[in-house]
Parts: sequence; structure tokens; C-alpha cells
Amino acid sequence: MNRLQSQSAWHSMELPDLLQELQVHERGLSAEDVRSRLAEYGPNRLPEEKPPTCWQILLRQFLNPLIYILVVAAIISLLVGDYKDAIFIAAVLLINAAIGSYQEWRAEQSSHALRKLLQIRASVQRDGKVQEVAAEDVVPGDIVWLESGNRVPADIRLLSVHGLEIDESLLTGESVPVNKDPAWKGSPNSPVGDRANMGFAGSIVSRGRSKGVVVATGLATNVGQLTLDVVGKSGGKPPLIQRMERFTNVVAIATLVSSAVIGAIALLLGRYALSDIVLFAIALAVSAIPEGLPVAMTVALAIAASRMARRGVIVRRLTAVEGLGSCTLIATDKTGTLTVNELTVHEVQLTEGDVFTVTGEGFVPDGEVLQDGKPLASDDQKKLEPIANAGMLCNEANLHHRDGQWEWRGDAVDISLLALGEKLGRQREVTLDAYPQVNEIPFESEHQFSATFHQVADHIEVFVKGAPERVLAMCHSAHDRERLEAVALGMAQRGLRVLAIATGIAAEPISSSVAPGEPGDLTLLGFVGMIDPLRPGVYDAVQACHESGVKVSMVTGDHRVTALAIARELHLAEDQDQVVTGPELANKSAAELAEIIGRIRVFARVAPRQKLQIVEAARQAGHFVAVTGDGVNDAPALRAANIGVAMGKSGTDVAREAAQLVISDDNFATIVAGIEEGRIAYDNIRKVIFLLLSTGAAELLMVLLTVLSGLNLPLLPVQLLWLNLVTNGIQGVAIAFEPGEGDTLQRTPRPPGEPIFNQLMIERMVVSVLVMGGLGFGVFAWMLQQGWSEPQARNVLLLLMVLFENFHIGNCRSETKSAFSISPLRSPILLLGAISAFLIHVIAMQVPWLQGVLGTEPVTLQTWGVVVLVAILIIPALELHKWIWAMRQNGKSRHRDGSMHGLP
Repeated sequence: MNRLQSQSAWHSMELPDLLQELQVHERGLSAEDVRSRLAEYGPNRLPEEKPPTCWQILLRQFLNPLIYILVVAAIISLLVGDYKDAIFIAAVLLINAAIGSYQEWRAEQSSHALRKLLQIRASVQRDGKVQEVAAEDVVPGDIVWLESGNRVPADIRLLSVHGLEIDESLLTGESVPVNKDPAWKGSPNSPVGDRANMGFAGSIVSRGRSKGVVVATGLATNVGQLTLDVVGKSGGKPPLIQRMERFTNVVAIATLVSSAVIGAIALLLGRYALSDIVLFAIALAVSAIPEGLPVAMTVALAIAASRMARRGVIVRRLTAVEGLGSCTLIATDKTGTLTVNELTVHEVQLTEGDVFTVTGEGFVPDGEVLQDGKPLASDDQKKLEPIANAGMLCNEANLHHRDGQWEWRGDAVDISLLALGEKLGRQREVTLDAYPQVNEIPFESEHQFSATFHQVADHIEVFVKGAPERVLAMCHSAHDRERLEAVALGMAQRGLRVLAIATGIAAEPISSSVAPGEPGDLTLLGFVGMIDPLRPGVYDAVQACHESGVKVSMVTGDHRVTALAIARELHLAEDQDQVVTGPELANKSAAELAEIIGRIRVFARVAPRQKLQIVEAARQAGHFVAVTGDGVNDAPALRAANIGVAMGKSGTDVAREAAQLVISDDNFATIVAGIEEGRIAYDNIRKVIFLLLSTGAAELLMVLLTVLSGLNLPLLPVQLLWLNLVTNGIQGVAIAFEPGEGDTLQRTPRPPGEPIFNQLMIERMVVSVLVMGGLGFGVFAWMLQQGWSEPQARNVLLLLMVLFENFHIGNCRSETKSAFSISPLRSPILLLGAISAFLIHVIAMQVPWLQGVLGTEPVTLQTWGVVVLVAILIIPALELHKWIWAMRQNGKSRHRDGSMHGLP
């Protein structure tokens, strides 16, 4: 980046020095100047990450340690000429890749829009003429003209303004438009939100007009620097990826060690030829590796993604599905996430002392005005008419109901006053007909008020709104000013944005052709208190997060008082000491930040890079962090989090691109649904893993016992693959459709360091493996002892293992609840999957070509009866363990409760 573009203190430079630095001409840049500067600085656009191609998405599905193990197993099968096994493994790899690729490709089609933020037009002065050009062609030194509704095309230093207010919420998080003043002076380190003489790329002009000079374009803008933070930061890995990496490492090591041990035992015993030992090794690998797991896990995540989409959560990466369920801390933006980002009149206090509260959220006037919690009486309605009329007349906005929907345009303050009037049954058009406007004084930041003049009968009446101290100075109620100032201050201290509204008779004739002077001798009508209110359902959602063990922190660029007002409503904080501001976080070490994060839930006036530091400190402190936000200022933190959650409607493209999940309805409450679905997804993945690993480990135990006893393989590799990929694979996919168990949100989050194989799963694995593996080997050895041939014994053992899987699926439906307490009809897909897996094997016992491949054949009715009786034993074995586990957990709970009450 060149020297001029790297200048970051444009706001603090003296204007003559700045204009000289930029070589700005009074007539604007010439065409030659524009060409040379475009060549020097480049186009005014953000860098674009190319969307992945279909091939890249497909190859990404193979970047998984478990997939690597399966590939090695397939290669070994090819090397020894076992093509059937190799084909089976290749098939499961391709199916897994196809499912994952389709889900991610579909998400990518609607999510890649990083450059849209600057795809706008700009009015610039060049060669003495104002012309409209693409924002990409704006260069440093261009003179830019802005008016209400424009998006600022680049970072500009303001030269002149007329009532200019700019909405910078996407950069700073402030919900209120910022008044701009070219004469403002500040230090080089002034926060972005305080730089009143600047307009920043991507922000929107809410009101007024201005002229400015471009000082930075593209990556040199504030938006550009945030984009660099997004592109340059690698996000935290989703919890599932971390746990699966640890899990697959364990499986790989266990497979290698087991192969080495059993191979060594076979060689030492001297009972097997080298070819038999290779066959044992392949069988061992096939038994130990859960070939059906990648497909089942991908299906489980895809199902959860579909369920989330129905509840308003769009998944951009499959592995992020269960991330919300794992998170221990949600760091959320305030404006547009917890709140509606629409100023709403919340309170009205009349000069006489009457206080009214106003319900409803946002610009849609669907609330009502109350006094003492009750609907207004007719007398109260009349009391409010003067202040409501004044608010609607001294107004430049529009609020209309068309085709069943409300539409609005204009400044947020003006729209909120129109909404108040609508709630009182009044409309601006009707009021204007009764009070025709003849002149106005537009709002300007240096004046701190606006006024309109209206013809009423034979005189001109003026209506004024503005800052309380400014309007009070125009009123004749000086004797009561101290009390009124205290009222306004009290409202402001509760986080309300306070406007004073007054009226009076014009002292001199007013015409439309002569600019009126400042009004005086006014009568104060009262104060209007506004706030960006909570979204419906947000309070309940935050409480639900707390109840489910997830901490919620508000991280906003807004002021301390405003943040505290919202935090009080959410019970996140009660006083100023529980709010920490950005300047207070400056120069804190990682350890100090971690300590602050442990006790503080509200962070105000925080710069974007400080949000990033807060997220990183929380991760280092051991939290799985989910970050929610909608603005450009949230994007770096979204990218750095374990799980980034962007708002879909109001969110900027940069924020959505940085996130892994998108909330389609912009409602924080939807996140609770996401947490529930994420936990259900992880529960189902654990069920899949337990089902596949317990049966696979049982097969491994049979192979080990066979080697130690000197017998030949109990099952051939192709038979093991049939069990793992087909019969058990079908059930593994089906169990991924299991609904929640009903207590999902009552549980605390899993400890961040907890592996998939926690104590409960290990104990259940041991019981399952000993029962299925031990009984399976015993039945195989007994049949050989009774004179059965090896093919006959393998056929019956294969049937026994299929039935073990069919009965075992009932154990897998819950880790703690009895299999008999869960109706088979609760999950029709699982019931159908279990029946299908059984029938497919029965067919394989009857169809000649499958008999040839698998070595199967029909068995007698007596054999069926014995095999069913042996297989069903897996259910009481696991039921006994569930009962013992519950007794132990109840004992621990009673011990903890006793310790808390001082009992021995």
C-alpha cells in the first residue's frame, strides 16, 4: 500500500494540509488525474475470495483422518488382490463425498457476496462538473457529493454539510445516526465512532447533504482493514472437528497397535502362513475401522442442517452444525441482533408530569400507549394529542401501510415519531392537511433542533424538536427549568435518547420564500424517550441460554449507558460497574482479558479489533465461543470464533461471508433452537459412533480370540464389510434421524476438553464388546467343536452378528434411558432401517449370487431360535449397566447436595 493510502489520521489533519497532501483541485480531478490515480491506488473495491469449485468442494470431503485410514485399507485390499473389499470401501468413500459435496455446494451458491458492499454509484466533481460514476472508479482526491439515502463510497473527509447524519451501525454498532461536523477536531487516536468530520465507506446517509474529499479507497478504508482481518484470521475449529480428530487418531493408533500385536502373536505361535497373517491384518483393519461412520456422520449433519433450516438457521459448513450445541459462551452484538435496530418511542413525559409508556418494537406501529399499565382514557388521549401532532408535523419521514405491509423512509427519529402518532390513531397526511406547512428549519448538528412552520387559522404556529437543553432555552418556562432538566436527565440515564418537543406562535410573518429565524417564547409540550428495543423473544432466549449452561456476553460499539439499559432488561448487568468499555480494555494482557471475561457480561464502546481480542481471549480461557453479529465490525470476530453466526436479513455480506451459520430471521431467539438442534446432532453422532464402534470392536475381539485359540478367521473380510457397511451401515444412517430425547436444553454444555469417548461411552463399549464378541466367539468355537464346517459356522455367526446389531440399536437410542421406555414408533425411519437391514441379510441368505459373494445360506428354524435367544442377551446386559450408572450418578448428586449443606 502506498504512502498516501496508508495515512490513517486524516480526521486529525488540518484541512489545508490535507488538501495539499491529496493535491485536490477546486474543479475536481481531471480525467488524466483519475487515470493515474486508478493505476497507482487500484480500483475502489474489496478483495474477493473466489468461491470454491465443485472439484475443490469434492476434494475437501476427503480431508479427514478417518477417510485416510479407509483409503489405506482399500489400498491394502488391492495389493493382496481382494478386489471385493476394495470396491466396498471405495463405494462408501464416494457416497460420503457426494452427500457432503452437495450440501456445501448448495450453501455456497447463496452465500458468496463479499464485494456487494461497494457495488454502488457515486456523485463526484471532475473537470468542474458533477457526474455519476461507479464506486469502483472513485480515487483519493475525488470531491464527492452525498445526500440522504446514499451509501458512502469511500472514506471521505467532510468539507461542508447541511444537516448531515450518517448511520454507521455497521462499523461501530451504534443504532443512532451520527451528526457530522466538518469543524470537529480530534486526536489521531480518536475512536472511529467519534470522528465527526469523516464519512466511512459502506455507511449510509440518513439525513442531509454534504460535500467531501476522498481520502482512502479499497483496502485502505476502515471497511477494507476489517476485511483484511477477516481474510487474514483463521477461525477456531468447530468442536466436532476437534473431537473427531482426536477420535480418529485413537482409532488409527489402536488399529496399528492391534495389527502389530496380533500379527506378532500369530508369528510366535507359528500356526499360520504369511498369507493367512495378511488376511488376518485386513480382517483386523476392516473390523477396527468403522467404515460406515463417514456416511452416517455426514447424513446426521445433513439432517441436522435441514432441521436447523426449518427453524431459521442456515448452515454454510456441515461441520458447524453441532457447534452451537457445544458452545459455552455466546458473544453477541447488540444492535440488530439483540435489538431490532429501529428506534422506538418508549416513554413520553408531559410538562405537567404525566408519564406514558409505549409498547411495541420497531417502526411497525403495532403497539399501544399506556398510563400506569392501562389503556388510555379519552382524557389522557387528549393530553397526548399536542405532542403527538408536533412530532408528526416537525418531521421529514414517511410511514405508509401498503398492500398489507408497512413501508418507511427517512430518519429513524422521525419514523419513530410517526409510529407513535399511528399508535394514537393519527396520520401525518391528515394532520398536514389541517396544518399546512409554510416553511422549515432543517436539523443541523450545530443547531441541535429542527422546526416547521404551519398555517393555523389566521396565524403561523411553529413546532420544534431537538436536544432538551437546546429546546428548553427557547421556552418561556424558565422558572421550572431545573425540574424539567432533571426529568430529561433521568430519562437519559435510563438509556433513552431524549427529545424535547415544543410549540408556539411565530412572532413575525413567515413565508415560504424567506428563511425563518430561530423560534422563541415557546411552550414545552414534553419529552419523548426513544430506545432501540429488544427483539421479541430475546429475553426468553437469553434466559434459556443461561438455563442450558451457556453464558451470554454483549459486545457492542454503542455507549455504556445505552448498553447498560439493554443489559438490565436482559439481566446481564445491573449497574455501571458491571460494564467494561473499550478504552478500559486497552493494553490489557491475555491473562487480564481472560479474568475480565470470567466476570463481566457487557462490553461497550468496543472497537472491532477489541471484539476480536475478546473472542480470542475467551477461546484461550477454554470456552467454545459462538459469536453473533450483523455488521462489518463483527466480521473479524465472527471469523475467529469457533462458530460464527451472522444475521441473514440485516447482516452485511462481509459478516455473512465470515460466518458458518446464518440466522435467516435475524432473531437471537432462533439461536436457542440452533443450540438444541446442535446438541441433538452431537447426541446422534455419539449414538452412531457407539453403534458402529461397539459392533466393530466386538468383531475385533473375535479375531483376537481366534488367533489366541489357533482357529481360522471367524468371519472373512468381505463378511465383516457386509456387517459394517450394509446391515450396520443402514442402521447407522437411520439412527441419525433420531429426534431429541426431550431434555436437550436442560443439560449443561459438554466440557470443551471432553473427548467423544468419555467414561460413560467407554463403560458401555466394554459391556457391549464383551457380550457380543465373547458370545460370538463362543458360538463359533462351539459349532466347530460340534463338527460344523467353517463356511457353515461363519454363515451362522454372520447371522448372529446381524441380529446383535438389530437388538443393539435399541440400546443405542439413549445413553441413560431404558430401551423399553422409548417407543419404536417415535422414530419411524429408524424402525424401517432396522427392519430393512434384517430383511436385506435374509435376502442375501437366499439369493444365489449373494450367497457366492458372502458365503451365506439358509438355516433351519431351530438354528434361528437359538441365534435369536443369544442375540437378545445384549439388551438386558446394557439395561443393567444403565441402572448401575443411574445409581452411581444419583449417589454423586446426593453427595454434592450434602456437601453444599454442610452434611458429612
